[in-house]
This record gives sequence, C-alpha cells and structure tokens, in this order.
Amino acid sequence: VQLVESGGGLVQPGGSLRLSCVATGFTFSSYAMSWYRQAPGKERELVAGITSGGGSSTHADSVKGRFTISRDNAKNTAYLQMNSLKPEDTAVYYCKTRIRSYDYWGQGTQVTVSS
Repeated sequence: VQLVESGGGLVQPGGSLRLSCVATGFTFSSYAMSWYRQAPGKERELVAGITSGGGSSTHADSVKGRFTISRDNAKNTAYLQMNSLKPEDTAVYYCKTRIRSYDYWGQGTQVTVSS
C-alpha cells in the first residue's frame, strides 16, 4: 500500500490549492479515504473523509464551505480542493486509508498560507 500526496505549496490568504493523493497497492475503490493535517506544535486532526464510492463525505467544521474532498476511482486518486485559505490552514496535509484495522498514511504535503 502506498499513498503519495502532492499539490501543496505557498499561497496567499484567500487563495486556493488542490491536493492529490495517488493510491497504489490495494483496491482503491473499496476503501474510504481521509485527509488529515498537522500544524506545528499541534495534534494531527481530521479534515475530511469520503466513502469508498464517493457518495458521502464529511468535513470538519473549521473547513466546511471552503474545502471539498472528492475522489476519482478510475484514477485511484483522492483530492482535497481548498478555497478561501487562511493562515490557520497552514499545516502538513496527509491522506489516509484504513484497511483491515490498519491505518496507512502518505508522507504528507506542506501547505503554507501567508502573505
């Protein structure tokens, strides 16, 4: 199982980024996917999750209305569209899946929101 995130970077407040998470080594369409983030000095927190088929998703209150999780099962890829970014969104963003009670994580991608 391998998860590889990309799409992070430096963006000004109010800007947008789209993160991608490419999955290999398992049947992607059979498992839910999640995005987490961890800011310096803080615990890792759940940002959004999506079911295996993509029909249902949840978002943390702090990002509702600004971030959208999605997936393309034909491309084995999960996405996190982030709009109206704020400095407090600065963090390393990770994608995660759980297979047979084991959590698999990507290496993370840095998002920095600053003017």
